[in-house]
Amino acid sequence: MKKVLSFLLTTYVSVPVILYLFPWILSHAIFSHLLRFPYFVDLRRPQDVLNHTCNFYLSIEEGVSVGVWHTLPVSQWDAAAGRNVDWYREALGDGSPVIIYLHGNVGTRAISHRVALVKILSAAGYHVLSIDYRGFGDSTGDPSEAGLTSDALYLYHWAKTQSRGSLVCLWGHSLGSGVATNAAVKIQEQGPAVDAVILEAPYTRIGEVVANHPLAKIYMILPGFESLLWNILERINISFANDKNLKTLSSPLLILHAEDDNVVPFHMGQKLYQIALGAQRESNTDARVHMVAYEADLGLSHSHIYLGPNVSDVVQNFLQKLR
Repeated sequence: MKKVLSFLLTTYVSVPVILYLFPWILSHAIFSHLLRFPYFVDLRRPQDVLNHTCNFYLSIEEGVSVGVWHTLPVSQWDAAAGRNVDWYREALGDGSPVIIYLHGNVGTRAISHRVALVKILSAAGYHVLSIDYRGFGDSTGDPSEAGLTSDALYLYHWAKTQSRGSLVCLWGHSLGSGVATNAAVKIQEQGPAVDAVILEAPYTRIGEVVANHPLAKIYMILPGFESLLWNILERINISFANDKNLKTLSSPLLILHAEDDNVVPFHMGQKLYQIALGAQRESNTDARVHMVAYEADLGLSHSHIYLGPNVSDVVQNFLQKLR
């Protein structure tokens, strides 16, 4: 019995040491890009899970090619029969809004809850561009905060050019919320602000999500463990600071969050909403800032807000007032 307890204690204490010596472990845990669920979907064939969709690749930089699905709005469904990638690209200029969907960690653009959301947005009349960041799905390269942000930036500028002036919205879910606000701030620094930003289940900053994870909480009783986590995040250059980004972002903003979110606590979405409202007042702009909270008894949790009542109407009301 003493040997068992000694082994468990040694294992427990060794984890922080291992993290300190091999900080990349935390990076892999945050991105979880090697878990390429669902494993048996050919990402080159989106039609197996999503109609009126084509697959294509963008070369972001040398050695980095990212996979993207383009799903058409309902108005283009009939015309799309037998069309190729070039036709889909031209269709982006039909005047319909374009939503760039930046998903969370784990898995690919083919995961069921991502596909289900895209179907809703397509039926509501939007073009949807679903990207697998570098290192995710069939995209090449290795993930990093800077890299994911570059991927979103490239796709945004590409979509802006192809859409010929149509509204382009960044939609970030979970990890993707940090990608969305990072990209939006950089775009704003370079020129006109992003047309619209929608954040689904967003966090304040990624370190607070890590610290809230059940496994991390087991170690919080160890003196200095929380400081160690923040130190490691700084060493691996990962912050995804939504709270900092929203202090300067001037784009219209919609936040969607479920009260029973078991991954990113609801209070983080509330805090971001207050930060965005404060920034709006300080800058004296008329940018719209809105939050929709979904009650816990709906059971939507972290990844099923698309099942919420009137999600399509909420998005339509938000975007229509911007056009």
